[in-house]
Amino acid sequence: MRKFLKASVVLFALALPTLGWAQGKIAVVDLQEAILQTDQAQKRLSQVREQDDYKSDKAEFDKLKKEFDGLVKDFQKDAAVLSQEQQLAARKKLASKQADLEHVTGKLQQAEQGAGQALLQEMAPKVQEVLREIIAAEGIGLLLQRSSVIHADAGYSVTAKVTDKLNQSAAE
Repeated sequence: MRKFLKASVVLFALALPTLGWAQGKIAVVDLQEAILQTDQAQKRLSQVREQDDYKSDKAEFDKLKKEFDGLVKDFQKDAAVLSQEQQLAARKKLASKQADLEHVTGKLQQAEQGAGQALLQEMAPKVQEVLREIIAAEGIGLLLQRSSVIHADAGYSVTAKVTDKLNQSAAE
């Protein structure tokens, strides 16, 4: 009886991988990344970055970043010799500059995200078509969104394939 149980366990362990393959392979995809890496998306982001509002916000960001970095450097250098009141004033100035920097960063991100969201909606039908093609061609039985997966080796990702197919279909 014991030999039969061991043989059954071994047989089950050997059969388990084939049961998984019979249902298709598992893959993950990051649809947002796949779309945003397309040539069309890169072109759209370049157009956003060429707008006057974006350029002025970027220039302001660069200026604020340089000022903030200078303040941090000065504070770190002089912290030991500053009085408590001077340290408090320096920290307030740093916090104010950081808030300004975060505000401008938010404006830049909002401009890029707005263009990205519009592109995601625009390309959604084509993405679904491309996904169906890849699922059929690759024999994928389970496709998961990358953001809902804790871990997946790079070999499971079909994101680059989706981007390539989107670029190919746009070129046609």
